[in-house]
Amino acid sequence: MQEKETVLTADGLRKLETELDELKTVHRKEVNDRIRQAKEFGDISENAEYEDAKQEQAFIEGRIMKLEAMIRNAKIIVEGEGGADEVHLASTVKVKNLNSGAENEYTIVGSAESDPLHSKISNESPIGMALIGAKPGQTVTANTPSGDVQLKIISIRANRKSGKAKAR
Repeated sequence: MQEKETVLTADGLRKLETELDELKTVHRKEVNDRIRQAKEFGDISENAEYEDAKQEQAFIEGRIMKLEAMIRNAKIIVEGEGGADEVHLASTVKVKNLNSGAENEYTIVGSAESDPLHSKISNESPIGMALIGAKPGQTVTANTPSGDVQLKIISIRANRKSGKAKAR
């Protein structure tokens, strides 16, 4: 089975690598200590602390495997590469919602870095998919779960180049 390519900015890759390092060096040791302590209580068949620690260990190991796969399959977005004439990954786009009249600014990122609360939207989201390839002045329609949204592109900003990062 082929693993899915993970689209990331250099900053996003660094964040994933930091999280992976912390899980391997800090959290893995903490949960192993909890398991060892819980075993010292005796019978593990009815030991809630042991069961809780084993569930946390499974979660941590699963997250480590997922992060390793994401890093291994990372495709780094070279910021600033595409210019401001068209929306692409790493673009910051100012749009006007023609349905509500509200103006918003979004940065288009890969799904691993998506953070809607900080205006970072995935290229795989309905709005992200509608914006990719659009040009300033163009109106696009995003098919969202709550209905179609008309967005007019006000401006596109290519983010500064942060240098190329290589996935390990």
